[in-house]
Amino acid sequence: MKQIEITQQEQNQRLDKFLLKYFNKAPKSFIYKMLRKKRIKYNGKKGEGNEILQKGDCLQLYLSEETIKSFMEEKAICKAEKQFRIVYEDSDLLVVCKPAGLVVHPQKNDDKNTLIDQILYYLYQKGEYVPSKESTFTPAICNRLDRNTSGIVIAGKNLSAVQAVNEAIAQRKLNKYYMTLVKGKITKANEVVSYLKKDSEKNQVTLYDKYQENTKKIVTKYKPIANAENMTLLEVELLTGRSHQIRSQMQKIGHCIAGDRKYGDEQWNRSFKEKFGLTNQFLHAYKVVWQQNEGTLAHLAGKEWIAPLPEDLQVVYDFYFK
Repeated sequence: MKQIEITQQEQNQRLDKFLLKYFNKAPKSFIYKMLRKKRIKYNGKKGEGNEILQKGDCLQLYLSEETIKSFMEEKAICKAEKQFRIVYEDSDLLVVCKPAGLVVHPQKNDDKNTLIDQILYYLYQKGEYVPSKESTFTPAICNRLDRNTSGIVIAGKNLSAVQAVNEAIAQRKLNKYYMTLVKGKITKANEVVSYLKKDSEKNQVTLYDKYQENTKKIVTKYKPIANAENMTLLEVELLTGRSHQIRSQMQKIGHCIAGDRKYGDEQWNRSFKEKFGLTNQFLHAYKVVWQQNEGTLAHLAGKEWIAPLPEDLQVVYDFYFK
């Protein structure tokens, strides 16, 4: 029999989720079968799987060492060249600025040097993440950006931090702001509500004015910062966070984003490429404000993180708005 004592790092998660991380090669059916047959016990009793683990809880594994090893795969660290800039870092969080062109998580088996790869290798080099000592937790990214969108991405270094960020996002107490350059003149602030359906095969979304089957409601606020010629620099606030939300909504209201190859104006994009060498959309997640004043990260209440425009977008900004 092997016994596992739950640490502070591992508490506040469901028993079944912990076991799926611990036995990272095991199917769910194996976990629930072992619980049902009392081959895995929770504090000496039969576990259901939905119990919330607390520090000091004990799990008893009535399994052979061979069986345990067969369902556990040692985590590997990929050497990854650091391309992100650090915006903020403490013992719980790593807030970075992702460059355009860098994918956040692997989308294909051969995707290498992704943002999560770079973050894990960075923490490994600092000695803050040692895979051999972490059987059930891996530092995780809490918000995503499209490959060709630059800006702020938040990673949690421990489980409680990841849970706190995810909870703040769910409760809309993590305010996310973008800066973008759109076609046409906008003079007033506004809010846009649409219903989004994603085609995963084409990696493209369709928007509807009213709810349709399999659509998700999206809400975006925007306000003009400056106008130049027939374009507007906007600050955009996401009240929901869905794939291609800002890009598709700006197109829907007739103000497509400069450089956006999927939802933009091809001729307008060409002019930016020829004039500035711009090959990705002018969309940058430039600011995040932490509003959550309860829980693990309550000390961050009111904290504001800002990532300046990357060089390619700054060149465009300076030309039209300086």
